[in-house]
Amino acid sequence: MAAERWEIDSSHSSLHFSVRHLVIAKVRGSFARWSGTIQVPDGDVSKATVDVTIDASSIDTGVADRDAHLKSPDFFDAAQHAELRFVGRRVQPRSGSEIDVVGDLTIRGTTREVVLRVEQHGQAKDPWGNVRAAFTAKTSIDRKDFGLTWNQVLETGGVMVGDRVDIEADIEAVKQVEAQVA
Repeated sequence: MAAERWEIDSSHSSLHFSVRHLVIAKVRGSFARWSGTIQVPDGDVSKATVDVTIDASSIDTGVADRDAHLKSPDFFDAAQHAELRFVGRRVQPRSGSEIDVVGDLTIRGTTREVVLRVEQHGQAKDPWGNVRAAFTAKTSIDRKDFGLTWNQVLETGGVMVGDRVDIEADIEAVKQVEAQVA
């Protein structure tokens, strides 16, 4: 059977997150270095698999001291756990151009199943003849499920860092030469 292979074009894609700070505000950030592939057996999106690797040390919230803290053992421990990884194992249809991609997210050596809500934006041919596809993927996780438990209690009764992390990826992928799968 033939498999379509798509490479994520990280120069035209983005991976962002947000988390509550001091209960009342949100801090937003992104990862600058990440890559991934999408495999689509026989062109059937319902059988697609996804493999994304994220460089933990490429985190960027716009504040160098905060980024250093997030790379430290209090959070990602990037020296010991250099990568975050998502491996999508199955696709579940939703409505219209939306699908769910169910897979394993690994952060700091802990793996949990997550569901990405994916909206497909279609395909286009670029000026160089490459076929490109675009998607938006969203999910929310509880950071404590991945061992990211550092926090500080506030005098007002809340905590410095919220538990829920919202993640959004805008993805542009380029179709590669077809390969034969056994």
